[in-house]
Amino acid sequence: MELEQIRAIIEMMKENDLSEFSMESNGLKIRIKRGPEGVQQTIVAPAPVAATVVAAAPVAAAAPASAPAPVAPAAPAVEGKFISSPMVGTFYRSPSPDAPPYVEVGAVVDEETVVCIIEAMKVMNEIKAECKGVIAEVLAENAKPVEFGQKLFSVRPK
Repeated sequence: MELEQIRAIIEMMKENDLSEFSMESNGLKIRIKRGPEGVQQTIVAPAPVAATVVAAAPVAAAAPASAPAPVAPAAPAVEGKFISSPMVGTFYRSPSPDAPPYVEVGAVVDEETVVCIIEAMKVMNEIKAECKGVIAEVLAENAKPVEFGQKLFSVRPK
């Protein structure tokens, strides 16, 4: 995982007021936690091997220099928060083609509500809202590719 990708994750966490982020891809696990004063602890490790701790202070200082926010200028100007893609993959609104979507516009969500699935490398990853509110808009198209950090849903705080 590149340092720029870690910076983008931290910036996404700040933008969405997330306190924890974890991801597993290609046998690599990453887990980032923000502490009470906004201190980040980043752990990057191969899945079967012990974790390596990477100091987050330089990353936090360099975050303003990175520019992940302007990547999606087409996103609507909806007041509230966004649920963003934690990985590159294919976005699915429902668990199967004949099942109803996990959430619709107007659905009330909390931190543990599953809102979609992103398929990456033939693995179906359930994506949780990680915030409280009401789904204001679906920003991604079903069964289409999404990029890391791409906004999937806008959430109006409740």
